[in-house]
Amino acid sequence: MLKKTFMAVCLVAAVAITAAPVFSQQDMKNVPLDGFAKTSRPPAVFDHEAHNAKAKIDDCGICHHGQKDGKMDPAATTEGQPCADCHPAAGAKDKTPLMRAFHRQCGACHEKAGKGPVACGECHRRDAGVPAKPAKPAG
Repeated sequence: MLKKTFMAVCLVAAVAITAAPVFSQQDMKNVPLDGFAKTSRPPAVFDHEAHNAKAKIDDCGICHHGQKDGKMDPAATTEGQPCADCHPAAGAKDKTPLMRAFHRQCGACHEKAGKGPVACGECHRRDAGVPAKPAKPAG
């Protein structure tokens, strides 16, 4: 009996852990500023669910790509993992810096599709009510 209860608890925990990233992205209204020390513009307005519905995107790997042998690989998806885990803000050897990664990923797709914002103020809207992230105080 104890073994069955333990297995049931483990199953519920596994489902909760794997489903949590999906539910958190459903509530996303802005690109998260995690990973940036400071920003000069407000975060990009980005309603995850509305964007994917409008763009007819159902394959997470289109945006949440992984890599294989140092090359971008959409088959190796990273949904639920913060972009900053692979793209440090300042960049690193063989790593695309976080801001460049966002701009390349989003802007290139919008340009290729001929739809969506491509100018700075179209994404980083000051009227959205979310301020830029100030620099952390020294000390």
